[in-house]
Amino acid sequence: MRFLAAYRRLFAIPGTVAFWSMALVGRLPLSMVGLGYVLLVQHVTGSYGIAGTVSAAYTVTFAVGAVMHGRLIDRVGQGRVLRIAGVLFGVLVGLTTLAAQLEWPRAVVYLLAALSGATVPQNGSAVRARWAYLLPDRHDRHTAFALESIADETVYIVGPVLATVLATAVHPVAGLLLAAVVGALGTVAFALQRSTEPPVDVTQHESGVRPPMGWRAMAPLTLVAAGFGMAFGGYEVATVAFAREQGHPGLGGLLLALSSAGSLVAGLVIGMIRWRQTPTTRLRIATVAFAVSLVPLCFIHSLWPMAVVMLVGGLTIAPGMVGVNAFTESAVPPARLTEGMALAGTGIVAGVAPGSAITGYVIDNHGASASFIVVAAAAFVGAAVTLLLPPTRAAAD
Repeated sequence: MRFLAAYRRLFAIPGTVAFWSMALVGRLPLSMVGLGYVLLVQHVTGSYGIAGTVSAAYTVTFAVGAVMHGRLIDRVGQGRVLRIAGVLFGVLVGLTTLAAQLEWPRAVVYLLAALSGATVPQNGSAVRARWAYLLPDRHDRHTAFALESIADETVYIVGPVLATVLATAVHPVAGLLLAAVVGALGTVAFALQRSTEPPVDVTQHESGVRPPMGWRAMAPLTLVAAGFGMAFGGYEVATVAFAREQGHPGLGGLLLALSSAGSLVAGLVIGMIRWRQTPTTRLRIATVAFAVSLVPLCFIHSLWPMAVVMLVGGLTIAPGMVGVNAFTESAVPPARLTEGMALAGTGIVAGVAPGSAITGYVIDNHGASASFIVVAAAAFVGAAVTLLLPPTRAAAD
């Protein structure tokens, strides 16, 4: 089909089908493990509080470890780091699952959960860096980043469903064990695709001197990403609470799936557009559109209008995520690209927890509709911070 020609160009490059598909498989646990820990620990202890803290231990070290993984990958190569991280991650998720199921001392469970978060393989950052290396044309890179946005949405649609169904219909440990195996195998298989791997900067490796990150660009971008993260964290909690208030708690997941479906469609479409605007301009427009799309949610009090608005609003998510990736690629030196991608991802992850907590407090005291004000406010703050972003280099645009 002609309208998919932009994506066909990507996969016409030898080796791209293999590395992309394996990286997609390796990313699936990203949307399964945190939720899986909650489901398992709550089943064993009967406490959502304990379950939440175990998941938080995993999430915090995941956010911190992501940047360190990215730095290591840029210094010694994707293959070496990802092979080790994939195996360690699989083993530690399995050990955490065993410890929780057998009711080992709580401190041990927390420690293992934290270690499993610290070893999460950075497949998403690595695959984006690989596309940037393989694609000299900026329009093709834009298409690849849109493709990765589609991949992320697919992971976050499929993963939670798998984790929940396996935990409730098979056994509480089933989803976590699948995530451990799939994450390890997918990551190792991705790491073994050496023909498309970006080369290590030999000069940096031998001298130990790294090119500057470009913090004038990356510091505000990380704050923009944190605004996205706060909005995403609050969005999920507020949507589930809204469905419960409407007397249909089971439809919360469907509402979120509609939002993800809108984002997936938008990602597919924007990847085929040859943009004239710089990544800085595109990111500013996308963040404003995302924030504006959240405002109507504050005033809706029935399910069907909410479903329509969430589907339409989902169309604004992928452009923002693609904008973050495109700006990062243009703002950091190639020798530190994986680290830069991981830093942007860390900003999103770091924003999720406070976004969820603040939104939860508002829900308890003022209801679900009012809590969407928190979600929209976080998105508007992120959009405002884009004004601090420096202009993108013309050569990278």
